[in-house]
Amino acid sequence: MENLYDVVVIGGGPFGIASVVEAKKAGFKNVLLLEKGDNHSQTIRKFYKDGKRVDKVYKGLESETRGCVEFFDGTKESTLNYFDKLLDDGDIEAVFNAEVESVKKDGDLLIVTTAKGVFKAKNVMVGIGRMGKPNKPEYKIPPSLIQVVNYNLNNCNCGEKIIVVGGGNSAAEYAVDLSGCNDVTLNYRRSTFTRLNDINLAAVEDSARDGKLTLKLGVDITGIENDNGKVSVSYSDGSVVIYDRIIYAIGGSTPVDFLQKCGIELDSDTKPIVDENLQTNVKGLYVGGDIASKNGASIVSALNDAHKIINYIINKA
Repeated sequence: MENLYDVVVIGGGPFGIASVVEAKKAGFKNVLLLEKGDNHSQTIRKFYKDGKRVDKVYKGLESETRGCVEFFDGTKESTLNYFDKLLDDGDIEAVFNAEVESVKKDGDLLIVTTAKGVFKAKNVMVGIGRMGKPNKPEYKIPPSLIQVVNYNLNNCNCGEKIIVVGGGNSAAEYAVDLSGCNDVTLNYRRSTFTRLNDINLAAVEDSARDGKLTLKLGVDITGIENDNGKVSVSYSDGSVVIYDRIIYAIGGSTPVDFLQKCGIELDSDTKPIVDENLQTNVKGLYVGGDIASKNGASIVSALNDAHKIINYIINKA
């Protein structure tokens, strides 16, 4: 049959790359990687600053790889180069700029519909990351401020007064990185940081102690307005501060609409319901990586998810 694949993988992040590499190593001939962006690893490219450390051991999560794809401590650049090599050496068929619209069951096959065509598959593995759809605040963001509202470091310039919103590692890294040549405030609604790794916590504390970074903790933002092209931020303590730019680093959300289009059942937290092999209620349709994780995910755990699924598919064949 035309366009019939043993395995189609949706999403070109660590889970997706490991999935197609594992599948080829396991002996599958017809394997396809689909990615909506123009290259693999969009989250790393967009949300990791240049030179960012990428550690194998992360926040107590599993750190030993179980499949044929290994991982090592490195930087943003070395990690991207490593994944480039995996795809090149594995002779992987990949289609970029191919956002998947839906996956539908048709007898024993799965029909994957994309902007680049329709593909038939015996097995489909979904590895769409949450950071591909960053969370936005509940209050309205004025459209006139779109040029100075960020979800990453794109278009940030030296000499700006910037507020970074969030209490996670990305927020901390953005704030510390920008504080070298900007007036930066890091705002977190809680009074203490509870989600930072030791390296980022130390960097934030050092920058604050040295006067390079202002911390505004235990205070929430109630809204923002346009003040002559600048961001007027209103806080829950009644204060109002004007900034040149605001950066939101408040996590990402599960692509609920897409999962529901695929017929995947979700739990009360909008997480896909999967069995011990990461198979959904739709036979042959699997979910791994970030969106399948209950307690946070790392690159290593995403690689291991890929190995688990491919190993199961091989053994049940």
